Amino acid sequence: MAALKRILGWRRRGAIAAVGAGAALAMVLSACGSSGGSATEGASGSGLSGRVVWADFGGTTNKARYTAYFDDFTKDTGVKVASEVESDSIANTMLSGGKGAYDAIHVGLDQVYRNKANIAELDPDVPRDTNLPKNIRDYAFGTFSVGHVQAYLADTFPNGGPKTWADFFDVKKYPGKRGWMGSPGSYDSACEMAELASGISAKDLYPLRLDLCTTKLNELRPHMVFYTSYPQIQQLLTSHTAAVVAGPSGQAYGLLQQGVDVTISWNQAIVSPNVMTIPKQAPDTANIQALAKVFNEPQRQAQFAKLTGYGPGNPDAFKHMDAKTKANIVNSPEHKDVVYQDSEARAKQDDALLAWYTKWLAG
Repeated sequence: MAALKRILGWRRRGAIAAVGAGAALAMVLSACGSSGGSATEGASGSGLSGRVVWADFGGTTNKARYTAYFDDFTKDTGVKVASEVESDSIANTMLSGGKGAYDAIHVGLDQVYRNKANIAELDPDVPRDTNLPKNIRDYAFGTFSVGHVQAYLADTFPNGGPKTWADFFDVKKYPGKRGWMGSPGSYDSACEMAELASGISAKDLYPLRLDLCTTKLNELRPHMVFYTSYPQIQQLLTSHTAAVVAGPSGQAYGLLQQGVDVTISWNQAIVSPNVMTIPKQAPDTANIQALAKVFNEPQRQAQFAKLTGYGPGNPDAFKHMDAKTKANIVNSPEHKDVVYQDSEARAKQDDALLAWYTKWLAG
């Protein structure tokens, strides 16, 4: 999913084991040293012990993190990863500079820009995710790129279905209901989709034109079927309640993993980075900085991508993916027509976007 309108609670959240990955992890962690946290000897002489409290949104993405990252980290350091479903109140407090229990918080990249003053910089020896903009790499790790896409069952349009967002809005050429985001905090890339459907070029999307987006969404509203949780995307498609659904690529990828013949249109798919960030008031900074190192390893990112369908922050991860996995990752080099969300620009409009979409849904 990712990502994340912190006020209303329903936000963008949203195995190929690497040979020798455990040994590589031990080597990485042996050099760990940041302020705070425990200093007693860990499982492999890492100097770490205790735990980290990791706040995300659970589900299959969290399970994939244990498989790709957490289990080996705990084995090699003795540090346990305690996952919690992210609480808005705790996350908001910590991102505002207050104290709380979380060592890492799942946010959309726009939230990192907004709360940078209260987010800890990564230690110098923590590798940066180079798929992030340079001006924010020091404050985010564990990047996974979500594609905001349109998807449909192959048998719904046997002669070929919609490709662009203009096609998605064209119910005459491609008849049927459109699955659409139905909760105020879930607007994801709704305005970008509407602008692209209106003919605005990708380079001219920002600042977002909310009045134009309202007009365009109103055109399609009679044909929309609203969902209020992301798993409903799969239900809308498989029940044929909606002919096409707009939403996070991971839901369509999940259907593919189940053997459902789903087509995902990558043309104008919108790339939205989700990340983990360390609040300055994190209780166990040494432990979380050590875990942050593990997240940049390309083999592990490739494994996570295969499990979830979400794209990596380290471009070297694509070297460790098979062709089938790469074909279903939004920021794969083979996808030339995707649109990259400008998280810094969106950060300046976050409050306005939330107010706009809340009002539009209510109308």
